[in-house]
Amino acid sequence: MTNHLVVMHHASKSFVDGKETHRVLENVDFTLNRASSVALTGASGSGKSTLLNLIAGFEPLSEGVLELDGENTDEWKQNQWSDFRCQKLGVVFQQYNLLTPLNVKQNIAFPLSLKKQRWDDWCEYLVEQLDIHQLLNRHVASLSGGQQQRVAIARALAHRPELLLADEPTGNLDHSAGLEVMRLLCKITQQGQTAVVLVTHSRDCAEFMQTRYHLANGQLHASV
Repeated sequence: MTNHLVVMHHASKSFVDGKETHRVLENVDFTLNRASSVALTGASGSGKSTLLNLIAGFEPLSEGVLELDGENTDEWKQNQWSDFRCQKLGVVFQQYNLLTPLNVKQNIAFPLSLKKQRWDDWCEYLVEQLDIHQLLNRHVASLSGGQQQRVAIARALAHRPELLLADEPTGNLDHSAGLEVMRLLCKITQQGQTAVVLVTHSRDCAEFMQTRYHLANGQLHASV
C-alpha cells in the first residue's frame, strides 16, 4: 500500500465560456500522504475549490493524471468514483449542504447508511467533541450557522474516511468560532488518522495544517 493517498501529475483544468477558454489550473503537481494535512490558500477564483472538485471526481481533469490510493482514476467508471466517495472520502461543503428533511442525527448517519453501517462509538465521540449531542433530534434548518457547520463536519467524518476535503469550513463563522472549529477538526482527524485538504482564506486557519500551498495564476506554490 502506497503512502501517497492523492497524487496529481501535470494537472490542468479549463472551462469554456462561449468562445473563450479559461485556464484555471495549469500543470499542477500535488501529493498528499496518508494522515497528513494540507491548506490551500489563494484569491477568490484562483482554483482552490476546483482543485477539491477534481480530487473528489466532481469535475474531470482537462489534462494530466490523478491517482487516488495508488490507482490512476483516468479509467475509473462512475461506480468506482461512487465507491471511493462512499468508502474513503468525506467532504465539508462551504454551504454545509445538509439534508433539510432530516434531523441532525439522520444527517450525520447518512454516510453510514451508504456503507450499511450503524451509529457507533465513533459517532458518539464526534458529537461529544463537537458539542452537538443535545441537538441530535433537532431539525437542521433550526440550527445556527455554527451548529450547522459542526453537524456538517460530523457527517463528513462519521464513516471514518481516509480523506477529508474541507472547502472554507469556517468561512461563515466569526474569527473566534472559526478557530475553535479548526481546533476540533484537527483533533478529530488526527484521532481518526484522516488526511485533510483544507481550502481557506484565513491564514490563521491555514496554520493548523502541516503543509501550506498558495494558488495563483493557475500555479501551486509552497507557502511559508
